Amino acid sequence: MTVIDKAWGELIDKNTVRFERILPGPITRVWEYLTDKELRGRWFAGGPMEPRVGGKMDLVFDNNNLGPHPEQPPKRFEKYGGTFDSKHVVTIWEPPHRLGFTWGDDLDPKGCVVEIDLSEEGSKVRLVLTHRRLSGIDGAINVSGGWHTHLQMLAEQLEGNPKTPFWTAFDGVEEEYRSRYGGK
Repeated sequence: MTVIDKAWGELIDKNTVRFERILPGPITRVWEYLTDKELRGRWFAGGPMEPRVGGKMDLVFDNNNLGPHPEQPPKRFEKYGGTFDSKHVVTIWEPPHRLGFTWGDDLDPKGCVVEIDLSEEGSKVRLVLTHRRLSGIDGAINVSGGWHTHLQMLAEQLEGNPKTPFWTAFDGVEEEYRSRYGGK
């Protein structure tokens, strides 16, 4: 199964974006790719996660090494090259259906949050990712480009075909979201 390459996220309101993907199952495997630090590190960010509401979650990003081979970021994203980490808190823990966590080095669950819902559709899994309480259109554009690309990386991992380096997949995506959302 091939996931649609350009399954664009949706701006729900100026502070909320939503993504939906149909992925190869089973649901327990997709859950593992969300919660296991090694598997999550192949498509998004590694790092430990305490498996409970209120648990600590340390996301360790290494975008240069996501995909089939290492790749340097474009000049304007150099600060995101190499390894960097951020601290989060698990806000929802309902295996294997729901996961939530704080976002943006904001350990306050009343701040920006990510919620991921998984549901079975035959042998496939519907993933719905909602990123809430963003700082407006520019914040929505910023996270949409990242989530769009990371979800493409997840689909490739689950399909057993990691063919696209992160920065190549990311190229032009943020600009497309700026066009779609009407940002500056």
